[in-house]
Amino acid sequence: MEQSKLQEIIKNYKNRSNGDLKLAMEELNKDFEQTKEMLMKLTYHLDATEKIYNDILNEYKVRGNK
Repeated sequence: MEQSKLQEIIKNYKNRSNGDLKLAMEELNKDFEQTKEMLMKLTYHLDATEKIYNDILNEYKVRGNK
């Protein structure tokens, strides 16, 4: 679905047909699921980056640096 059509449905959903509402819900659900998946991947990436950083920082401190 084109972004402009989705925006039109969202702006005026009370006066749109059930078919339009169904299309909008499908698009919004797809967007929600994609966003959720990206956030989960980014969370894992951030956690891994933080662990590696902390491991390197601890080694740096062990070597007598502050």
